[in-house]
Amino acid sequence: MMNNTIKIAIQGGPASFHDVVAQQYFAGQSIEIVPCMTFQRVCAAVKNRESDYGVMAIENALAGSILNNYSLLQDYPVSIIGEAYLPIEQNLLALPGQSLADIKLVRSHPMALLQCTNFLEENPHIQALESADTAESAREIRENNLVGVGAIASRMAAQRYELEIVEERVENYKENYTRFMIISRKPLADKSQANKASVIFTLHHRAGELAKILDVFRDVAINLSLIQSIPILSRPTEFAILLDLEWEDYSTFEEAIGLVTPLIVEMKILGIYQRGKR
Repeated sequence: MMNNTIKIAIQGGPASFHDVVAQQYFAGQSIEIVPCMTFQRVCAAVKNRESDYGVMAIENALAGSILNNYSLLQDYPVSIIGEAYLPIEQNLLALPGQSLADIKLVRSHPMALLQCTNFLEENPHIQALESADTAESAREIRENNLVGVGAIASRMAAQRYELEIVEERVENYKENYTRFMIISRKPLADKSQANKASVIFTLHHRAGELAKILDVFRDVAINLSLIQSIPILSRPTEFAILLDLEWEDYSTFEEAIGLVTPLIVEMKILGIYQRGKR
């Protein structure tokens, strides 16, 4: 009998925001979550066939792009096949019976802490400590019975680990969301419904080279929803350019790539996929 369960590698553990995205994106399918403590481990799990797909945060409305994750997508033999946007509500969780004044230390993922700097500034008695994951921070509080320690995490984490929400919605920006990429070993097979791509490339060191590329996309009516410079770690003074491209007809994208290829040094298409709904 065939096992139709698909394995999904996520950064973090159960009840993390990555877990929420995996459950929503693959709703209706039998899935098994493969927790990973780092984004690099997510990519490795997909590459090494330990999982069928991976879920990686790539951009937050407040904290911005996670540049290292773009580098991972460039370095690993994986491909983006989809994206998802998740509204992010950050809450201060702790063992039951404690007040805000009782909390002296709060732990969470660095990106979550960046999203809550106003709250932390307003409560200088709380020391912030970075951890590998939001939900794992909550789990450790429950398992170790940590009094005076809080976690910034989701409502799902509070429910799963039986913690109280000491302060809700502590994120700076109430329209907060995070964009996640769904990755696979193979590119999307059916591109007929695809309307978005993430492309990274390097240019010749001549004035006006980037403008030439952007003119090509403008002339064929390709929309640029993101332009981002990515440091090249092996060449400290050089940068790659990341573009998110959107179109109505896939043939338009094919035409544009054909036109820009002779103008650049090298290029990798990180993925062709259907854009997610905000």
